[in-house]
Amino acid sequence: MMKKKLTILLGLLLMFSAFTSEKQVITIFTIGDSTMANKPLEGGNPERGWGQMLSRYFSEEIVIDNHAVNGRSSKSFIDEGRWDKVLAKLKKGDYVFIQFGHNDEKRDEKRHTDPGTTFDANLKRFVEEARAKGAIPVLFNSIVRRNFGKADADAVAKAVVQDDIREGIDPNAPQAEVNTGARLIDTHGAYLDSPRNVARELEVPFVDLNRVTHDLVEQMGPEASKQLFVWVAPNTVPALPKGREDNTHLNVRGAATVAWLAVQEVIKVVPALKPYVRHYDFVVAKDGSGDFFSVQEAINAVPDFRKNVRTTILVKRGVYKEKIVIPASKINLSLTGEDGAILSYDDYADKLNRFGEKTGTSGSASCYIYAPDFYAENLTFENTSGPVGQAVACFVSADRAYFKNCRFLGWQDTLYTYGKGCRQYYEDCYIEGTVDFIFGWSTAVFNRCHIHSKTKGYVTAPSTDQGQKYGYVFYDCRLTADEGVTDVYLSRPWRPYAQAVFVRCDLGGHILPAGWNNWGKESNEKTAFYAEYQSRGAGANPQARALFSHQLHSLEGYAMEDVLAGTDGWNPMKDGNALLDIKR
Repeated sequence: MMKKKLTILLGLLLMFSAFTSEKQVITIFTIGDSTMANKPLEGGNPERGWGQMLSRYFSEEIVIDNHAVNGRSSKSFIDEGRWDKVLAKLKKGDYVFIQFGHNDEKRDEKRHTDPGTTFDANLKRFVEEARAKGAIPVLFNSIVRRNFGKADADAVAKAVVQDDIREGIDPNAPQAEVNTGARLIDTHGAYLDSPRNVARELEVPFVDLNRVTHDLVEQMGPEASKQLFVWVAPNTVPALPKGREDNTHLNVRGAATVAWLAVQEVIKVVPALKPYVRHYDFVVAKDGSGDFFSVQEAINAVPDFRKNVRTTILVKRGVYKEKIVIPASKINLSLTGEDGAILSYDDYADKLNRFGEKTGTSGSASCYIYAPDFYAENLTFENTSGPVGQAVACFVSADRAYFKNCRFLGWQDTLYTYGKGCRQYYEDCYIEGTVDFIFGWSTAVFNRCHIHSKTKGYVTAPSTDQGQKYGYVFYDCRLTADEGVTDVYLSRPWRPYAQAVFVRCDLGGHILPAGWNNWGKESNEKTAFYAEYQSRGAGANPQARALFSHQLHSLEGYAMEDVLAGTDGWNPMKDGNALLDIKR
């Protein structure tokens, strides 16, 4: 009885620890006006709100729930029931980012508030009711308008009203000239002070977003600062056929820039959010929160031969069906995916190209990597063509390529380690396929990887050149198969002198006792080097292995750093993904 009670208690403890070990998801709710709001993406619309871009700068433990809406003031946001909807969702530990002012300035009855009285009262309501739910409010003042010119009342009033102009400006109208040295003129007045004063009174974090955006726009000057706002020539963007000259609303670049400025200021007053902040040079996202919608666009934007510095690209979750090429000039590039980021295509060897020719194995790849010092993390490389013959998911012809926690999905010929004399390192990766699904010329180390066979066949088909010191080396990997699958070989030599070594690997029962295949050529047995060291699992059968294979008694010469060192001492296990101190 006592034993049963202890078992139950242990089970409950384990269940509790499982729940408590999960990372808590924190939601940042954003409320505000059009400068913060999510924008539609149809017709290539370039406009973005800075709240729309926030998610790119926070890790996946932070969820951005943007409730900002075009044209709303603090008053209309409350009167329309929008604040009540946010309030109903708030939970302890969440945050509320609050930015109003642009439309509180408007004179219409539905939106107008006065700084010092009604505007302040609405801000206080947001703060107090958020706190009552256990959430943390953060107050922001309005971003700056791009208002270079006269500081008189008429000019300021005109700038305020311009917020409501949505159709753009007549391209034939005469353009006002603004001197290069012109000062940026404030249009918000006392509306900038209300969030600061309320924050001080109620002791809540305050971000002077107007100050940092003012400094940025003024520093850029009248002409260059247009690059941050929605300035579009007529007949260039389907969403804005008449064009637009907008000094209030941000474009993709402007919104991303302002969001980053906001995040940097936020962590000064809310240090608890600092561990969740991330920054990438470019972001790819299907929801409009990135710089680009496709991965290839981001790659194309990377400067050629950018030496001694790494360009980083974040790929947000989603399936990106595109054929990707990373050319040799895009050196020192990092691609990092959010969970669920998939790079996918469906070419295969027998598929006909536009000239009626077969695509071929090399032409079938979903992704081509030629640039040295490439790094990929948490990405899925996928070929969805299915069991139609050779169909490559990832073609790697790059030296010093490093893949961490990536997945390679396909059938035949999934991962093509193409580059002769190239070194590749795969850490904690998942690779699946049927026949020869890891193949090619390169020296490649697979560390703690999961290798999965979908049918009977061959795991690897190395084509190691004569005189090359190493081919494939697998360390502490796990080899599995679909249910019922048997008759799988560890390797067969695509070319003479093939090399594959499995070190301390867990081999499933799908691995044949012979383990190794000569591809029907006895001559390959004299040149190939196939070996194991301390294999375990149901598929480990050293006594029954093919006679031309080897059982190693030591790992002399097979330390990972030795396999990958080459002539420049490359050691990704030690240096991680930095790879900045490149010896050439």
